[in-house]
Amino acid sequence: MTTQIQATYSLHPQRPFAGIFTMVFAGSLVIALSGFTTDSTNDGYHQSNTSQHSAAINMFGGASYQGAPALTVTAALVEAGGGSGKFSFAKALVSMLGEDTVNAEVTKLTNQYGEADLKTFLGGMDLAITLSLKHLTQAGIALPETALLTGVELAKTLVGAGTTPDGTFWSGYLFDKAVSDKIHQQVMVDINESAGYEADLTTHKILNQAMYDVAQALGMKDVKLASLH
Repeated sequence: MTTQIQATYSLHPQRPFAGIFTMVFAGSLVIALSGFTTDSTNDGYHQSNTSQHSAAINMFGGASYQGAPALTVTAALVEAGGGSGKFSFAKALVSMLGEDTVNAEVTKLTNQYGEADLKTFLGGMDLAITLSLKHLTQAGIALPETALLTGVELAKTLVGAGTTPDGTFWSGYLFDKAVSDKIHQQVMVDINESAGYEADLTTHKILNQAMYDVAQALGMKDVKLASLH
């Protein structure tokens, strides 16, 4: 892997408003969690969009997915990124799309957002996956041992997983499907308390743009760009 796609994630001091944000977030803004199920045999990535609760909205925008997580696909992403103990989202991207494609996208995103925000994004994704795996373990939920999806097929599946019923890719919808809405919310609280609200926002925002770019590169032209990008 070239140094261009390596990133570190520094935990910034908690913002003055982060505690207030967390209380509001954990109270009035966490919506419709009661329908969550951890049945990993139900592949949530391929459930009908009509089964989702359209009234539930994620913190940073887009519909919230309330079904069971598709853990087989999550396991494939973790494996592509080097495994649970040393996960790297940059490595996962290279595994799916190839180093040349990823470096071109990194250059594009750096020009669009700046180097600091891009490092926050890549490191934020690493942290989000690490925290997600921690919460899955604490909940007694194990990822499947065998990951069947790889390469471009995995990339297309992830794009499809994050595409809401109106055709827009939203990062929150992807996280809901990857580990469940309930665990996604727990991870959000953790990130806001450690890295801060702005880092969390930046991670969601740039992932919206990056996965939209991936969709267009893979010929998924019907996928729309989220308003947060």
